[in-house]
Amino acid sequence: MAISVNSNLGAMQIYNAMQKNQSATQAAQLRLATGSKVNSASDDTSGWNIGVQLQAASLNMKSELANISDATNFLSTAESALQQVYDKLNTIASKQQDATDPLKDAASLQNDVKTAADEISSILSNTKITGTDLLASAAASFGAGSSNVTINIGSKLAMSTTNQTTLTALQLGNATSLTTDITTFQAAVRSAITYVGNETQTLNSRSQYLTSAIANSDASVSQIFDTDTVGDQITSSKGQVTSQLATSMLAQMNAAPQQLLRLFQ
Repeated sequence: MAISVNSNLGAMQIYNAMQKNQSATQAAQLRLATGSKVNSASDDTSGWNIGVQLQAASLNMKSELANISDATNFLSTAESALQQVYDKLNTIASKQQDATDPLKDAASLQNDVKTAADEISSILSNTKITGTDLLASAAASFGAGSSNVTINIGSKLAMSTTNQTTLTALQLGNATSLTTDITTFQAAVRSAITYVGNETQTLNSRSQYLTSAIANSDASVSQIFDTDTVGDQITSSKGQVTSQLATSMLAQMNAAPQQLLRLFQ
């Protein structure tokens, strides 16, 4: 083996190997410390680009899912209120039927009808979530997936026309309230409840889709960014052992030129 003083090639090769090993070890340790194998765009340019887009899409879908949850609560509360209105209308219908019996107290029946009608009016006016009227004629729009879901229960109730006139007549609590036809009002409430049910089904379908899409997106993000803990731990341990061996070998190679001194003794 040739020994050179000016250029200790063996030591230089070991030194270069140490540098590469140290870089690989530090990279593995960084991945272990952060839990991510892509800590900068330079680690995996295409993977980082795709990953951040998937993360943004996942966040957007999670917001849409939250909107769907709010819309579902909106509809659920509205349906409960409408069921109460329908029950009250059925009560009024039964009182009107009782009024056809001359032995019944008409004044008491009129008062019962007025009480039920007042409660209906209260439900229609006061069914709200965070100040938003659920049964008003104004539409409420929720961002829910591919397109917004617009809910307009008030348009089904048609309280700005005939049904409001009917309710006003019932609230008078007089003889007219016992003969006022409520069949159109009842039909409108049934239509509103059916509408709520259909909209709820739509929201449930979108919720299922978004839940699945979010899971798939998060799984893809995990594959791109999450580190291979076991593999990086092996790389780190191997690198540390190799570094110790390389340090020892470098010391020996650096000492090799000292052998030249024996030739001059």
